[in-house]
Formats: sequence, C-alpha cells, structure tokens
Amino acid sequence: MHPKLSNTRALLILTAAQDEFAKRGFDGARVERIARRARVNKQLVFYYYHSKRGLFRAVVSHAARELEQALAQDAVAAGRPLARLRAALDAQFELLIRNADLVTLLIQAGRSEARPFAPAIRRLVVLLAEGQGLGEVRDDLDPHLAAAQALVLMIAYLGLESLIAASAPPLGSDESALAQRWKDAAIRLVLEGVSVR
Repeated sequence: MHPKLSNTRALLILTAAQDEFAKRGFDGARVERIARRARVNKQLVFYYYHSKRGLFRAVVSHAARELEQALAQDAVAAGRPLARLRAALDAQFELLIRNADLVTLLIQAGRSEARPFAPAIRRLVVLLAEGQGLGEVRDDLDPHLAAAQALVLMIAYLGLESLIAASAPPLGSDESALAQRWKDAAIRLVLEGVSVR
C-alpha cells in the first residue's frame, strides 16, 4: 500500500494537471510539465496515480466536485417554475463562463467515469418537472432530455466560442458582448421551447 500523499502535494499536482489537461487536452498534456509545475518528480506522479489516465481520472473527479460545490452554492430563486428555471439557467451559464477552463476540462470527461454535469442537469429536471405539475411546462416534454439540451447550449458555446464567432462574422463583431447575447438567446430558446403556449 502506498503511503498517503499529503493534501498539499496532492492539490499542487491536481491543480497543475487540471491546467495542463484544460489547455492541451488529454493527448497533448505531458506528465513532465505537470510534475515540474507541481514541484515534484514525475516518478511521484506515477507512483500515486499509476498512469497519465489515472491522473486524468483524478483531475476530472476533482473538477467535477468543484463544479458540484459551486452549483450547490447557487441558490435557486423563489417564484414560479419558469421564473426559477430562467434564474437557474442564468446562474449556471454565469458559473460555467467564470470557470471556462474547468468546463474545457470536463468536456473531455468522456475518457473517465465521471459525470460532472449531472448535478446541473438534475437541478433543471426538478424545475421542469415542477413546471409540468403546475401546468407551465409542456406535458409532452421529457424533462431529462430538455435539461440536457439546455446545458449543451451553454457548454457547447464555451467550447466553441471562437469557432462560432469566426463562422458567423456578425456574432464576432462585438466579441465582448457575445457571451451575454448567447446566454440571453439560449435561455429564451429553452423557455419558449418548454413553455405551455
């Protein structure tokens, strides 16, 4: 059995690895750079995490916990379900945009067993189901599918912002306002799609 890695050292390694994987992806990330930045030797990283994939799994799990804790701190507004859904979508987008590197990393989570966006989806599912119960959200709607699609609108934007702006020049003309415009349009699209007419 391995001796326990100190919390300080583990955090240094995970922080360095999170940055490396977010910037370079799994394939481009190098354990040597991670070890150098964490001020440990490469052998120590392999001793505790066994492989680059093992380190990646640990990083994704750590990042997923960070996102879940941040989401838990965002209180869902009071009021009718659609108003609360609007507030939750707004808060989630703002949280994701403030943590864009974290999102970039979590998008790669398909290589791991982590399900980092499950808490965000669950929160939206609850609001959609409540809205169905109160007659504000369409009954023919699958709350799980709608919640996942709403989250995809946010996450895809963060992962593809520069490509979207370059592909549609009018969107890139006010680059600093593009995220706000996207958020507003995405929320409106979701609310119009789920609302009882």
